Amino acid sequence: QGPTQAFLLIFKGGRPQAPERTSTFRAMATVFPSNSGIVVGGGLAGMSAANTLMENGARCVLVDKSAFCGGNSTKATSGINGAETKTQKNKGIDDTIELFTNDTLKGGAKKPELVKILCGNSGADVDWLVEKFNLDLSLVARLGGHSAPRTHRGAERFPGMTITYALIQMVEKVAERSDKARIITKARVHKLLTNSDGVCVGLTYEKGGLDFQEHGPVILATGGFGADFTKNSLLAQYRPDLMHLPTTNGEHCTGDGIKM
Repeated sequence: QGPTQAFLLIFKGGRPQAPERTSTFRAMATVFPSNSGIVVGGGLAGMSAANTLMENGARCVLVDKSAFCGGNSTKATSGINGAETKTQKNKGIDDTIELFTNDTLKGGAKKPELVKILCGNSGADVDWLVEKFNLDLSLVARLGGHSAPRTHRGAERFPGMTITYALIQMVEKVAERSDKARIITKARVHKLLTNSDGVCVGLTYEKGGLDFQEHGPVILATGGFGADFTKNSLLAQYRPDLMHLPTTNGEHCTGDGIKM
């Protein structure tokens, strides 16, 4: 479908699925034709969403509350998991989506429907990173909890940083050369705008003490809440037993998207 049609973006394996129509998830989709999208969060998920929007011919506005993009994704040091990738096949590695799914469920995942999406699209997503961004993910290792070698990385020491920055740079290049992309940093989204039917049609963000609005489909890629140690935090509400522990999460991980 073309980008001018109303669409719903569903995250699959770290990046959105191609636009599709649906009535079941109508509340999550735009109810008006749109050739643009608003992404909240500039980590790997958000940058994957932004690049996917542009691949499908849409304009993209990416909003991040930090001074620079990257999020926790830049800290990943092991690699990215994918089953049935082209790299695996070239190396003669016998792996399947079903095996990856079973490993993930055994590891404690609580939502099988999300595991199916994550694992089912993992191979195509790794191939996408290699082919679209010329990334080296030619080294494949078997890490704990996996029944086959499926953790992909290159020669770089920090694959998370390498992968995420490649996607950031692509969005930045487009933003510098055209009006198809904008990146707004130091901007904290605090409200989702809805129409009379309760459907999200935009957002409000605060930057420099002033409020601004963006209108269009919204993709939330804001991460978790592991760095919010305030008494009214989601961490205090759902896992008070962890409140006394330190975290490697960046200070930005305060559950903003979940709260909205």
